[in-house]
Amino acid sequence: MRWILGLASSLVLAGCPAPVQQPVQVETRTKVIDTACSWTKPIYLDKADVLTDATARAILEHNQTGAKNCGWKPLAPSK
Repeated sequence: MRWILGLASSLVLAGCPAPVQQPVQVETRTKVIDTACSWTKPIYLDKADVLTDATARAILEHNQTGAKNCGWKPLAPSK
């Protein structure tokens, strides 16, 4: 009789499936820590400055990036 109880409880426990493990999902998050606004400044030119095309493009890109990310404003025209 005891073995019937043991067999019945074994059958009941064997009928319960183990919980299905979900695959681990990796989330990639980018956190901006430094936008360089505190240590970079706009590059200003004088009319007498002579630049190569590559240097002029690099300065323009630097200033446009600063305007977009740091809110740099162009200088007011001097009188």
